[in-house]
Amino acid sequence: MFDSPLSASAYEVLGSTPDASDDDLRKAYRLRLRQTHPDTGGDAALFVQVQRAWELVGTAAARTAYDRGHGFGDEAPSYAPSADGDGGGGWRPPRRPADTRPRARSFGQPGGWRRERYLTLIREWAGRGTELPDPYDPALVRGAPRELKRMLADALAEEATARIVGELGMGYTVWHDVAADPRDPELKVDHIVLGPSGLYALLSEDFGGPVRLRRGELIGDGVTGSPIADVVAGARAIARAARVKFSGVIVVLPDDDVATAIDEIGKVCGLPVAVVARSALATVLRRGITGARDIGGNELFDIRTRLQQVVRFV
Repeated sequence: MFDSPLSASAYEVLGSTPDASDDDLRKAYRLRLRQTHPDTGGDAALFVQVQRAWELVGTAAARTAYDRGHGFGDEAPSYAPSADGDGGGGWRPPRRPADTRPRARSFGQPGGWRRERYLTLIREWAGRGTELPDPYDPALVRGAPRELKRMLADALAEEATARIVGELGMGYTVWHDVAADPRDPELKVDHIVLGPSGLYALLSEDFGGPVRLRRGELIGDGVTGSPIADVVAGARAIARAARVKFSGVIVVLPDDDVATAIDEIGKVCGLPVAVVARSALATVLRRGITGARDIGGNELFDIRTRLQQVVRFV
């Protein structure tokens, strides 16, 4: 809720705007409370959203933090404009405080391809390549075409997953943004995770709203194509090239967009598939998908070596 470029901002939920005065924002909040209160015929879910929105922008300190954080994502994206002002400039991975805890061994840049693609397209859309002071400005992002917002939302989703798998510990190895077909950067596996519980291909998505399953595939207002079939096909292609066998496929979605935290839906083209809420991902990766066998010792080393020899990044 509120953490995706595809979702309504806290201001929109309150029926206000980012440039509203504090008094006007407070009036809008009180009006929305009356309109959505269940005791007066309002929607309970909307009532909760209104309260949550007020928590985010209801005080000067909270509002400043929300606006500085651009209203979506756990932290503001990092962007480096070009020195010559030619409209170029690229995305930089966020800097993080030093962390001495053992982390998973990680390769590739999560969300990097989609970040760079977003920067190219947002410049084309906003001004034919002219310089943008901040391509992540909330007003700019929320006014952009849905396909651009979706590009950024997916990058944020991949980065959120990367933070989770990175904290699994040194017994795990992770590859991000892996090309399934070097000729087609659109066909990729967002993350490959190897650990004691198995070898998994992960798809990190944010469709901007609730999704459900039908006949082994995701459906919903924001779903296009066949995301599960695509990641399964990508995993199978990588498995053939590396001569390894995946234990399963995991689709990671925002918590608010799934009805069940862990939904193991059976096999798709021979691979077990689970649709998982982001908060449950670490649990699934530590215990594995039902039926997957543990991997350890020399076999773990052999699979890692095989993958290192064939993995290419988009």
